[in-house]
Amino acid sequence: MINTPEYSRNELVRFFGKPTSELTKSDIIEFILSKEITMVNFMYPAADGRLKTLNFVINDLAYLETILTLGERVDGSSLFPFISAGSSDLYVIPRYRTAFVDPFAPQPTLTMLCSFFDKDGKPFESAPEYLLDKACSTFTKLTGYRFHAMGELEYYVVADDPGAFPASDQRGYHESGPFSKFNDFRTECMAIIASCGGQIKYGHSEVGNFTLDGKIYEQNEIEFLPVDARDAADQLMLAKWAIRNHAMRRGLDITFAPKIIVGKAGSGLHIHMKLVNADGTSAMTAGNSLSEAALKAIGGIMDLAPAITAFGNTNPTSYFRLVPHQEAPTNICWGDRNRSVLVRVPLGWNSTADMAATANGADKSQGFGNVDSRQKQTFEIRSADCSADIYQLLAALSVAVRHGFEMPNALEKARRCYVDVDIHKDDNSAIQAKLDTLPASCAQSADRLEQLADVFTEHDVFPASLIEATANKLRSFDSKESEEALRNPQIMDKLVKEYFYCG
Repeated sequence: MINTPEYSRNELVRFFGKPTSELTKSDIIEFILSKEITMVNFMYPAADGRLKTLNFVINDLAYLETILTLGERVDGSSLFPFISAGSSDLYVIPRYRTAFVDPFAPQPTLTMLCSFFDKDGKPFESAPEYLLDKACSTFTKLTGYRFHAMGELEYYVVADDPGAFPASDQRGYHESGPFSKFNDFRTECMAIIASCGGQIKYGHSEVGNFTLDGKIYEQNEIEFLPVDARDAADQLMLAKWAIRNHAMRRGLDITFAPKIIVGKAGSGLHIHMKLVNADGTSAMTAGNSLSEAALKAIGGIMDLAPAITAFGNTNPTSYFRLVPHQEAPTNICWGDRNRSVLVRVPLGWNSTADMAATANGADKSQGFGNVDSRQKQTFEIRSADCSADIYQLLAALSVAVRHGFEMPNALEKARRCYVDVDIHKDDNSAIQAKLDTLPASCAQSADRLEQLADVFTEHDVFPASLIEATANKLRSFDSKESEEALRNPQIMDKLVKEYFYCG
């Protein structure tokens, strides 16, 4: 992670004056002793997309060193449904670079995320974090670039409607208090996430807000900075955990569900991606335009987009969000600054104009200083939501971007899928008709995943068994019920309640 020690909110970074990536087992022990930490927590992701926790009381120094070195056993069959109960034991081994002081524990507690290992001491092939590690390592080996990512984490806060200063329905974007009721809650969450190591870009209120049955539903967003995709996944997992825990502490309810009610904005998990050179500089631009490497990456995503929903949109309510006129994509296309497309290239800082000097009048002496605007360029995929297994989703995106470098026609694919209009407008129906569409249900996602499975299993990144398990899970949902829900509010309400706490 990119930590500047003197400004970091992570206590270990400030204590040692170095980034978390350099933390060692000796550092962890020294911190625990110096800060009189009494408990250690191991956390690790399971198949339901949530973090699980194992607690340790620090009995003595020898025991502490033992768990930091050998980890502990867990029942893999209770964490992953595809593991047989007859051979289910897995090891969980802490990753020291993820350590943070637990902000919710009643006693001084150090928490770390863990990796899974099998009985032979090898990384567990289907473990979420190892899958992503394989995808990123393979991407770098084959292209020479590093794959960086960051998420836009959207969620609704649910609370009793106070009645005063009502927000404008579906007009909550960047609203200030008192019309936005939960700005303070969001900034508190941001501080907590930062203390856990999260690299946050900013936070704000989002479009969605409405009242229903005496409750106010207010949408918010916390957006992160681009980091190595493996760190990005860890940060998003911890952020969801932190937001939920803080909501519980504040007496609020939280949902990351992709859709709550027809006609109101759903919550997505937009993922920004960035190609980075070996020296840490961006490979996204050439002059004032996207680089050929970035265009190949987009071409790869266009080609695999129909299957990516299998990892990014994993329950029936995901597909209630992917409808026109709700700032969610329906067609496989991309464009500059275009929020109707699947992959958006956001406004970059390609202009040579010194806007800060213009805005500040008297201060014309600084120029751009050490700021290189080209480093900020990303592109984002807008289809995914928080039903996703974040590690699998980022692994799938890494595969798709790598695929763009392996496709002989990636640049042509990108050219054909470029759109510079709102494709949901009736005037542009002819353009829309030429574009492939995203799957409209879990079953359709399963079909497209199986059709493109060879790309995901190539280079031994995704195990074939995981592709099969993912498709089977998607097909286990009742497609007929999902189709009826769009016409029947009672069925919609039933499904929303069932998946309200997904991810």
